[in-house]
Amino acid sequence: MGMRNYKNISAFFKVLSHPTRLMIVKELLNGKKCVSDIRDLIKARQSNTSQHLSLLKLNNIVAYKQKGKMKCYFLKKPRLIRDILKVFL
Repeated sequence: MGMRNYKNISAFFKVLSHPTRLMIVKELLNGKKCVSDIRDLIKARQSNTSQHLSLLKLNNIVAYKQKGKMKCYFLKKPRLIRDILKVFL
């Protein structure tokens, strides 16, 4: 495995290491959620929620579908996330 792969794996776990992003990911295990739903679940401002979601998207952890002005996010690899969380929860 090359250094680039190690850097990608490291970035993946770094993004998941933030408590708020971890909470978002755990909630998305239950299914697709729109930004406003995620914001309400994590009790954060819209801008803060969007920043966390952007980092998760940038690192290929989540993707979204747009419905009009609403973006609804889902996990790209829910099985992987579920298996990782099983180790700790």
